[in-house]
Amino acid sequence: MNLLLISNSTNAGEAYLEYPKENIRQFLSSKGITKVLFVPYAGVTVCWNDYEEKVRNRFAEIGIEVEGIHHSANPAKAVMEAQAIVVGGGNSFNLLKCMQDYGIMQPIRERVAAGMPYVGWSAGSNMSCPGLYTTNDMPIVEPQSFKALSLIPFQINPHYLDAHPDGHAGETREQRIEEYIQLNKGMYVAGLREGCMFKLEGGKLEHIGSRSLRVFKFGEAPKEYASGDDLSFLMK
Repeated sequence: MNLLLISNSTNAGEAYLEYPKENIRQFLSSKGITKVLFVPYAGVTVCWNDYEEKVRNRFAEIGIEVEGIHHSANPAKAVMEAQAIVVGGGNSFNLLKCMQDYGIMQPIRERVAAGMPYVGWSAGSNMSCPGLYTTNDMPIVEPQSFKALSLIPFQINPHYLDAHPDGHAGETREQRIEEYIQLNKGMYVAGLREGCMFKLEGGKLEHIGSRSLRVFKFGEAPKEYASGDDLSFLMK
């Protein structure tokens, strides 16, 4: 499989998709991709046409054409004919529900398993996991199930934060993840900090970014991994 799973679209003080733009270009151009099918379903407060245009403008800078899947009368057929698929961020529950309702879950699994490149950020990265169990989003709609694409065998928590703000009495991100692994003892959860991403090519999983990756598993202390460290255990 060929996956590029990005924590967030925009770093503070930067333009939209600025920091991962070159990674996306290299990832797609190395496979001869000239056009991608964009899935805007995570967008809730933004019109899907506007979302598509925003992504199209940025991808034009790296020589990649963008077509929104929402224009297709047959979304499943569009997936089967696509060179690559790009899944944007927003609300993960709305994204999953729309993907289920439009019948594109299995076509995406089949195409990605056959080598079609998949790029996702934030909610789009959540969608590559076994399920929507470690998203940061509110369940503003009810999907048919929480089961996601299962392109990878571990869970991602995008936008992972270590901070516990002064005066905030609620649970930290780490405590929420600990709740998940308490009830799902065999699963790894990768806290993917902003400005970072996973790349899976040729069976090798790579962490890219200046910040370390924090990995959780029940019964073990959380561990930090730098870019270049061996992450093969996450794919087993």
